[in-house]
Amino acid sequence: MGPALLGCIWTMPEGDSDFSSRWRIIKTIVTQRCAERLHNQQWQTTRRAAKRQSTLWQQRFWEHQIRDEQDLINHVDYIHYNPVKHGHAQQVKGWPWSSFHRYVHQDKLPEAWGGGDVEGKFGE
Repeated sequence: MGPALLGCIWTMPEGDSDFSSRWRIIKTIVTQRCAERLHNQQWQTTRRAAKRQSTLWQQRFWEHQIRDEQDLINHVDYIHYNPVKHGHAQQVKGWPWSSFHRYVHQDKLPEAWGGGDVEGKFGE
């Protein structure tokens, strides 16, 4: 199993698109509090070691502005299914840190969603 995943959808303040500062703050706090516990020497590369970088975070992040309701649905589904795709869980409901459980509780998704079949979207 590879590194853990972190995907999120943010509602930014009007006129504010400073994702970089927010990610820097998140990475700094998590690293300060969890780096020793989450560092995995097997993931260390020569380049990361030379730059004195941890294995906890990748260097860059991917940002995307949600354009419409369908785009939001697609991205929420992607985030929910990603732990299954990367082998961290056999079913979406098996990843305990997912917002998927909130969607099930709010009757936006069935609990069986993503259990080997990605049929159905949370917005349907």
